[in-house]
Amino acid sequence: MSMFDGIPEFLAVAETQGFSSAARRLGVATSQISRRVSDLEAKLGVALVARTTRKVKLTEAGLTYYEYCHDIVNQLDQANEIATAGQGKLNGTLRVTAAGDFTETHIVPALIEFVAQHSELELEINHDTRMIDFVEENYDFAIRFGTLPDSNLIARKLSDHPYAAAASPEYLEKFGIPQTPQELTKHQCITTTYNRWTFQHNNEDINVSVKGKVKANSIKTLISACKSGLGILYLPQSTLAENFEAGQLVPILEPYWKCRGSTWIVYSDRKYLPARSRLAIEFLIAKFR
Repeated sequence: MSMFDGIPEFLAVAETQGFSSAARRLGVATSQISRRVSDLEAKLGVALVARTTRKVKLTEAGLTYYEYCHDIVNQLDQANEIATAGQGKLNGTLRVTAAGDFTETHIVPALIEFVAQHSELELEINHDTRMIDFVEENYDFAIRFGTLPDSNLIARKLSDHPYAAAASPEYLEKFGIPQTPQELTKHQCITTTYNRWTFQHNNEDINVSVKGKVKANSIKTLISACKSGLGILYLPQSTLAENFEAGQLVPILEPYWKCRGSTWIVYSDRKYLPARSRLAIEFLIAKFR
C-alpha cells in the first residue's frame, strides 16, 4: 500500500459527507470507496469516519487527518501546475455553471476561445441558475447575474448591464418617439410577465407600468416581436447591440437608461485554485474589463 492509497477517496468522503456521493464525484463504485477508506483506517490503526445510516461524519482523528491531507494534496496539485506552467499545459475538464442571455452571447464564446488555446483542456457548461455546492458538484466556477446573497464564496464582477429601450424604425415612424418614460403608457410595450419598468434620471428611479399585445419569457421572441413593429422593448443593452448596429432596432430614451444588474464570476473560497480555474477566471475578467 503506497503512501497516498485511500487518501483521495477519504477526502472525497469527507467533503461530500457520503460514500455514494464520493463515488459519484470520482466516477467509481461505492464499494471501491468504502474498501479504500477501510484499508486506510486499517493501515493507520484508527477510525477516520463514523458511519451512520444517513450520512458519515469524521471522527476527531478524521478531522485532524483531513486538514493535513487536504493541504498536502492541494500543495501537490499546485506544485504539479507550477512545474507544467512553463510549458503552457492545462488539462482536465473546466466545469462551469452559467445561465442567461449574456452568458449565451458573450461568456460561452469567451470560454470556447480560452479552451481552444489549450489542446488538453475540456469544457463542460451546465446552464443552470440554482445555488450550487462547489465541493459536492465539483464546479470550477459559476456565472451569475444580479444581486448575490451573502456567502463564503468569492464573487468578482465581469460586467454591468444598463438596460436599453428600443423599437423598430417602422413602429417609431407610425407612433412617434416617446421623450420620457412616462409617455410609454401611451405606447404598445413588449414585456415579460413583469410589466413594471424602472428607468433613472438625476439618480432617481422612475417606475412605469406598461402594457401591450405581446408578452413572452423568451428573449428571442421579445426581440422578434419588436423588430416586427409590435411595440417598444426594454432589455439589457448588450442583448440588443447587434440589432442596433444592423439598424433593425432604434435606441430610445437613452438619458433614462438604468443599470439593472451585473454579471459575476463566483467560485469557492479555496486557498489553492486549480490552474485551469485561475487562468480561466483571469481570462474572463480581462476579456470584459
